[in-house]
Order: sequence, then C-alpha cells, then structure tokens
Amino acid sequence: MHSLPVFLRLDGRNVILLGDGDGADAKRRLLERAGAAIVGEDGHAALAIVAIEDEAAASAAVARLRGRGILVNAVDRPALCDFTLPAIVDRDPVLIAIGTGGASAGLAKALRQRFETLLPAGLGRLADALHRARPAIRARFPDSADRRRAIDAALDPGGALDPFGGRDDVVGWLQEAGASPPATTLRIMLRSDDPDDLTLAEARWLARADTVFHDPAVPAAILSRIRADATIIAGVDGPRPASGVTIVLDAAG
Repeated sequence: MHSLPVFLRLDGRNVILLGDGDGADAKRRLLERAGAAIVGEDGHAALAIVAIEDEAAASAAVARLRGRGILVNAVDRPALCDFTLPAIVDRDPVLIAIGTGGASAGLAKALRQRFETLLPAGLGRLADALHRARPAIRARFPDSADRRRAIDAALDPGGALDPFGGRDDVVGWLQEAGASPPATTLRIMLRSDDPDDLTLAEARWLARADTVFHDPAVPAAILSRIRADATIIAGVDGPRPASGVTIVLDAAG
C-alpha cells in the first residue's frame, strides 16, 4: 500500500493554495466545498496545494513549504507530493475516494464515473439512519461481535438494509431483527492464486469472517482479502470457535 487513505475534516481550517489557472481553480472549488479557509504562502496551515505551472517555481515553492513542516500536494507532479487528492464519489455523508498515487488521474476519474452510476443517490439517507440508531442498535445487540454480524447480514444483498435496494428503514429492521446467528463454518477451495478468481460470495465471506484457518500455501494476495481484525491461523486443523463465522481456506491444487 503506497499511501494511507484518510478523510480530513477541513471545515474552518487553513489550507495554503498557490498558483492560478484551471488547475488552481479546480483545487480551490474542492477546498471550498470541504469548508477549508484558503490562505496564501505566508499563512499558518498544515496542508498546502501547489498548482504552479512553471516547473522550477513549483519545485521551489514545494521546498519552502516542506521546510516549514507542511504537507504538500503538487498538482500533476506526483514525485513532489506528500499526499494526493482522490477522485470522489459524494453521497453525503458517504464518501468514496479513488486514488492511484498520482499514477493516472484519468483512471481515477473513469472509476469514479463507474461508481457514480452504481451507487444509489439516497445512499446517504441509510448512513444517517444507521447513525441515529446507534444507541438502539447497541441496546439490541450489546455484544460488539454480535452487533457487527447483525449489521453485516442486514446490509447483505437482499438484506433488510441492502444499500443497493433503496432500503433505509433501520427502525423496522431493529424491530424484526432476530437473535444472534449461530456459529457458521465454511470451507473455500481456491481455484487459483489470483484473488480476482474468488467469487463474489467467497470474497464477501472472507471480508466478514471472524476466524480463518488457511493452508500455509495460500498466497498473501488472497489472505489480504480477509477482514483486517479477523483471527488468522496457518493450518486447516484445530478446534473451531463456538461463535461467529469461521472459514477454512484450502490452497489451489
């Protein structure tokens, strides 16, 4: 992973913007949309965007700003960037950021356009409803693992809160939500070492697993698809957990 994706709250915070022309204007609109206060080079800020056309002038500005400990984005100059600005799909409060580390803004834009057509316009309403219901969800599912599994099941395709199904009745879901699901163990037989050969269902199970037993020959590219905080055990034998989702992952033959 070449960069750590983060979402910065810039409302009312200073950001230095240098340059003029279309590149600077585009970044100005983006910063204003995020609520940032745009200041000149002498301003106090933690971030700066340099949209200067001249190569030497841009490099000199980046050096001056870095000398003050400021993180810099240099437009169209990825080698000079401490951070990059992604293509954004906005379904407030849901934000999807697509970055290529400066390798190709065109590719990031193309991907953004695809996601724009896939994501429902009302997706933000579901996020807001889930946020408002957090106390009720915690009360209904006091155990954090049970709570996560219940939400995962509700958000699954065809689930009570399927985000692609236009469903946002969180209160109704809570009223009808059943007890915690029983322990589940699934075995996945890999067909190849390529993670793209995982079926959608297999990728979804790996992303929600609590415990994964895997053949030591399973490659890191496949293991990276497992939920980040899952328990991962090399070897396919051993006692199975009494709760949650357990996956047994066999290497390709």
